[in-house]
Order: sequence, then C-alpha cells, then structure tokens
Amino acid sequence: MFSHVVIFWTDPANPQAADELVAGAQKYLKPIPGMVHFHVGQMVGSPRPVVEQSYQVALNTVFADKRAHDIYQVHPQHLEFIAQCSKLWKKVTVYDFA
Repeated sequence: MFSHVVIFWTDPANPQAADELVAGAQKYLKPIPGMVHFHVGQMVGSPRPVVEQSYQVALNTVFADKRAHDIYQVHPQHLEFIAQCSKLWKKVTVYDFA
C-alpha cells in the first residue's frame, strides 16, 4: 500500500478557491485508474491544539504500490489538474509513505 497525501493552502485573494480546488480534484483526479482510495475535502476546524488548521484543502489517495502512484503522477488527467488548478493554491505540501 502506498499513500499520497497532499495539503493545499489556497489563494486568500480568491474566496472560492477551496471549493474550486475540491471540484477540480473530483473532476480530474478521482477518475484516474489505479487508486484504491480517493478523498478530497476542506479542513475541518478543531479545538485541539495538535490539529494543523492553517491549510484549506487536503487530498488523500491510496495506491496498491509505488508503481501505481508513479503512473498516476504522469497521467494526463493529473497533469491537467495541475495546469487548470495550480492558480488556486499558494503552497502545497506532499506526504508520501508506504
């Protein structure tokens, strides 16, 4: 199993950026074959100080193995997501683990 988690900080100048980013991930990324799990959503606030709350959108994808993830990275729909949606974020952090 290979997990690919992406955390997005959206452009504060665009109040619709988080909604648009979630919609873009649903449109471009969710249909890509090879994922065994796909979840994208907006940050949920918490009173717990240990919970990171500075980001706006997170993407959690799981693949059977690193090879499937590597294929996903160069898939045309993944590249289209980046081309169409990168204007919506100011910062991205990725966590990959197996």
